Amino acid sequence: MNVSKKKLVQPERKNRSLSQEELFPGARIVSLVLVWIAAVIAVLPLVYMVSLAFQSDQEAVGGQAVIFPATWQWENIGRLFDAAPFGRFFLNSVVVAGLITLSHLTFAPLVAYAFAKFEFPGRNFFFILILSTMMIPFFVRMIPLYVMFSRIGWLNTYQGLVTPFLMSAFSIFLMRQFISGVPDSLIEAARVDGASELRIYRSIVLPQTKPALTVLGLFTFVFQMNEFLWPLIVTQSMNMRTITIGLSLFKSESFTLWNLTAMGSLMLFIPVCLLFVVTQKHIVQGIAMTGIK
Repeated sequence: MNVSKKKLVQPERKNRSLSQEELFPGARIVSLVLVWIAAVIAVLPLVYMVSLAFQSDQEAVGGQAVIFPATWQWENIGRLFDAAPFGRFFLNSVVVAGLITLSHLTFAPLVAYAFAKFEFPGRNFFFILILSTMMIPFFVRMIPLYVMFSRIGWLNTYQGLVTPFLMSAFSIFLMRQFISGVPDSLIEAARVDGASELRIYRSIVLPQTKPALTVLGLFTFVFQMNEFLWPLIVTQSMNMRTITIGLSLFKSESFTLWNLTAMGSLMLFIPVCLLFVVTQKHIVQGIAMTGIK
């Protein structure tokens, strides 16, 4: 019996797979060094933007990169708002991006739920038809939209800025992929108990899609905050300009004031960064779960 046990144990020792640390002793250290190098390369431009925003005019145009200003010029914030109506620019961007994000978060899960959990004639055809709109460049729709909005008087208005982006095929696709993973048994059990479709959607489907909704909301908000071409075309007055257009105009008029331009860029960066920090846990979870599905 002892001999047989040894024979059984021996092959397990021979077939034991080596760990990564045993195969490559320095792999962990090399990986950490590469990660830190990549992190420094990614963060350094942001650090310099913050430093430049609080530099004096002499340091900003001195021809040398200054990481730590000699004196932090906090008055640059006031100078920026005195030079151009950046408060209005920022408000317009937040309003437009917020309305579009709210529309995506409200209607995209509803449409995705219908495509993911309902059987109806032409379901796959209509879903492919919606996805095919992603292949149409915005430049193709830009001129017809401008002519139509010009005729109905929507130029230089919030509805003109918001309406073309109230829904997207990407939002429906993202939510459908996630909702498809919700167990059908939960939905069928709720239907047997007499729950309405709206109750099922509100109480069962939506709570399980919070990570995907967070990812969708952040992606939509960031994209709309950075939108440039359509606001440039559809707005004429300074009161309706968004912050991206305001920054471009300010840079063209005051191209030597790099510190104030960096301060304006910082205004665009801070809300997006804070939103990412607050929702980081749900974003990572949502991207991972959506990718697995």
